[in-house]
Amino acid sequence: MERLLINVYSSVINFFKESYKLSPLAFYCELAETALVMAASAILTFTVLDPATHIFIPLYLIGSILAVISTTIRKAAFAMVLCGWFVLMNSIAMVQLFLL
Repeated sequence: MERLLINVYSSVINFFKESYKLSPLAFYCELAETALVMAASAILTFTVLDPATHIFIPLYLIGSILAVISTTIRKAAFAMVLCGWFVLMNSIAMVQLFLL
């Protein structure tokens, strides 16, 4: 059992190392987008009865922009389309929230 855990741990570490080696820029974009989107999700979850849209919408937008960058670098076509959709939707939300 201990050997299995060591192998799994080693595989996960190697996965992250390989991800970094393939593209340091994409790696750091993914790191930042993950942190931003997780924070936005947590804020939405804990304020769901009175959503803090002025906080989580910008976090989602920035995270989505970083996701478009990283998926473009990694040539992940359908993930890029999905993230592009999120950028569009969050941009519309930002306009409605702050400009209208």
